[in-house]
Amino acid sequence: MRVLLIGANGYIGRFVADRLLADPAVQLTALGRGDDADVRFDLASGSPGALTRFLDAVHPGVVVNCAGATRGGARELTRHNTVAVATVCEALRRSGCGARLVQIGCSAEYGPSQPGSSTAEDAVPRPGGPYGVSKLAATELVLGSGLDAVVLRVFSPAGPGTPAGSPLGRLAEAMRRAMQSGDGELKLGGLGAQRDFVDVRDVARAVHAASLSAAQGVINIGSGRAVRLRDAAAVLARVAGYGGALHELDSPSGALRPAIGHPRPDPDHAPPVAYPYPDGCGSWQQADVRTARDRLGWRPRIGLEESLADIWMEAACRI
Repeated sequence: MRVLLIGANGYIGRFVADRLLADPAVQLTALGRGDDADVRFDLASGSPGALTRFLDAVHPGVVVNCAGATRGGARELTRHNTVAVATVCEALRRSGCGARLVQIGCSAEYGPSQPGSSTAEDAVPRPGGPYGVSKLAATELVLGSGLDAVVLRVFSPAGPGTPAGSPLGRLAEAMRRAMQSGDGELKLGGLGAQRDFVDVRDVARAVHAASLSAAQGVINIGSGRAVRLRDAAAVLARVAGYGGALHELDSPSGALRPAIGHPRPDPDHAPPVAYPYPDGCGSWQQADVRTARDRLGWRPRIGLEESLADIWMEAACRI
C-alpha cells in the first residue's frame, strides 16, 4: 500500500510516519513544506492542479493529512487548516488515483461540553474560537467532497514531543524551572480545566487503523476519560520527583488569569470570549470513543502517567 503523508514533520505527523514505516506493507512518501519532506509542497499556497499531477504520478492508495496550524490569527488558521484541505480534496477529486483520505481533525471542533458528559460524533459542533472554526470547516469540506474519507477528531494529544506551548508542555517547563532554581513552591494557573488526554502514539495507531479500514465519516480519538489539569500536575510532580508545594492561582470569583499552556492576554486587546479556556473548549471535554472501538478496532493503550513521564524526560534533559 502506497501512502502519501502530508505534514510528516509535525507533532502528530512524526509519530504517524514512524507507525507507517514500521508496517512492511506500506510504501511511504512524505509531502510537506520542510526540507526533510520527500516532496516540497505548500498546501496553503499551492494549486490543486499541481497537487493533482503529483498524485497521478505517485498514485497513492491512501492520503493522510496531518498538516495544519494550531496558532495564529483567523486568517492564518483559515489558510493552513481550511484552504489547505480544500486543495487536498479538489486535487483528489481531479486525480485518477482514487486514494482514500484520512484527515486529522480535533476536539476543538465540538467546543464546550456539559460537565460530566461524553461527546459523541453526532454532537452538534459549536467551536468557541477561530482554531476550532477553521478545523470544523475543513471537516465539512472532507465530508462533502464525495471522496472515500474519514476524519479522526483527536482530543488532547500528549506524550513525547508535546509542544512547549501546550498545557502539559508549559506545565513541565514550569516544573523544570522550579526544580532548577530550587523553588519549594510552584504557582500555576488554569488548572481547573478538564481535558481528555490521549497519547500521540495511540493517535498514530488510530491513523494506521483508519488507513486500512473502510470507515467513513467522523470518528473520535481520545481516552474516554476527562482529567483535571491540577491532577495531571500532581502526577507530573510525582514522576519528576518534585517535592515542593503546588499552589493554584485560579480565582474562585472567575477573575481573568493567564492559563497554563496559553500566552498572557494582550492588555491592548480584549480577551477571547472563551477565556480562561483559549482553546474554546470550556471547562470540560471527554470523548465518547465507542465508534473508534467498533469501526477501527482501536482502543487507547498508553495511560496518562506514561505520557507525562515521557514529557518530563524531555523537559528534564534541559536541566
